[in-house]
Order: sequence, then structure tokens, then C-alpha cells
Amino acid sequence: MEVSITQFRRDLFALVNRALEGEEVWVAHRGQRFRIAPDRPSGSRLSRLTPLQVIDPQSARLDDSSLQEEMERAWTRDWDEL
Repeated sequence: MEVSITQFRRDLFALVNRALEGEEVWVAHRGQRFRIAPDRPSGSRLSRLTPLQVIDPQSARLDDSSLQEEMERAWTRDWDEL
């Protein structure tokens, strides 16, 4: 597929996604052609996700009762300020 620079600006994200899916995308500008392609073949969109660690390992080591007590102290301080 070849598009003009104007269409490329308008549909930038859609065209990049098409290139990620393996389709050849060419952009023409002032007599020059540019190919949009990923630097390496990619899998599905799901396989490109970066995993995020949700639980902090440091907080997981705390005793639940001490964490509960700390939270209650913080709530009480906040309520006293109101």
C-alpha cells in the first residue's frame, strides 16, 4: 500500500498498526518513497505487552495485622484533620 504524506499524517496510527501486522506501507513525499516497517517481526498485539509487576515484594513481606494497624492510624489522623 502506498499513501501520500497527507494521508499518512491523517491516518498515522492506523497505518503503523497495519505495518505491525505485516502489511507493506509506503509513504510518498516530494518524489521520494519511504517504507514503514517494524525493526523486527512482531507477534500479536497481546504478545507485545510488557508485563507489569503489580505487587510490591517489600510490602508483601509485612504482616497483615501490622499493615492493617498502620492503615487505621493513617485513617484516624486523616479523620481528625477534618
